[in-house]
Amino acid sequence: MPNYRRARVPGGCYFFTVVTHRRRPLFRNEANVQRLRTAIRRTRRAHPFQIDAIVILPDHLHALLTLPAGDSDYARRWKVLKALFTQSGPDLPGDRVGRPGKCTVWQQRYWEHCIRDEMDYQRHIDYIHYNPVKHGLVASPEQWPYTSFHRAVQRGLYPSGWGYSEPATIQGMDFE
Repeated sequence: MPNYRRARVPGGCYFFTVVTHRRRPLFRNEANVQRLRTAIRRTRRAHPFQIDAIVILPDHLHALLTLPAGDSDYARRWKVLKALFTQSGPDLPGDRVGRPGKCTVWQQRYWEHCIRDEMDYQRHIDYIHYNPVKHGLVASPEQWPYTSFHRAVQRGLYPSGWGYSEPATIQGMDFE
C-alpha cells in the first residue's frame, strides 16, 4: 500500500474531493443531501471549521475548508462527518462488509490540497462553483441547488450570469 503524505498546516485552508463508494449517486436523493448537511453541522459543532465553498454533486462533493488557528486535523473531521452521515440512514445503499449492518458508503480516501496563496484559493473556489456545469448537470452554477455559489453571489463575489462558460482560472484543473 502506498505511503500517503498529507500536508498539515495548522489553521490552513484545504480543498477536498470526497467521493461515494463506487460513485453511487447518493445525493440525487434530497433526503441524503439533508443528512449530509446535518452531518456537516454536527461535525462543525464538535470540531470547528469554516466552509469557504462547497458543492454537493450526485456522487461526490468538493469543499474548501479553513481550520482554526493551531489545528491541522482535517482527517478527524472527515472521519467524523463520514461516520455521522453513514449512521444517519440505515437505508443507505452500500456494500455490506465486515460486521452485520455495516456498509461502505464512502470511498476510503479523499483528495486533499493545501491552498498556497490567494490565486490558488480563487481558482479552487471557481472550480467548486463551476463543477455542476462541468459535469453537464446544469447550464450555469446558479441553477445548481447544492452549492455555496448562491451565497457568494449575494456577497458580491460573483456577478450574475458567471459560469455559463468555463472560467479561464480553472482550465486544465481536474480533481475528480
